[in-house]
Amino acid sequence: MANVRFNYLYRDAGNYKKWAEVVFSNPERLTLESLTTDLRHAFLEECLFIAHQIRIPEAFLFAEGGATSDDHCFHEFDAVEISFNVPNDRYSRSIGQFIAEVKREAKRGWKAFDPHDRLLQRSSY
Repeated sequence: MANVRFNYLYRDAGNYKKWAEVVFSNPERLTLESLTTDLRHAFLEECLFIAHQIRIPEAFLFAEGGATSDDHCFHEFDAVEISFNVPNDRYSRSIGQFIAEVKREAKRGWKAFDPHDRLLQRSSY
């Protein structure tokens, strides 16, 4: 059975991008079309979301340096596709479980944050 790769990216205001992906198992045999529809309905306009709310790695460009005025907190959904790679979700979720989590967080509301504040919090530890 094929797995599903969730492709997403971080794009700053200067249009610099950093791509990321997570591969999920698909024991539910969900179709790419239904997954795409569910994700597009759950995410904000332009398919934006907060990565840590759905427990996937953040792909910020400023992770190893200082945030600039071009940086924000949102990631962007790109696509789902069939993958024959081994699932690599750190929480061992299936794609169905991931979609349920995305829907739950969308219902709670995507909680924007200032990335500059987060960097200040990290440096105070």
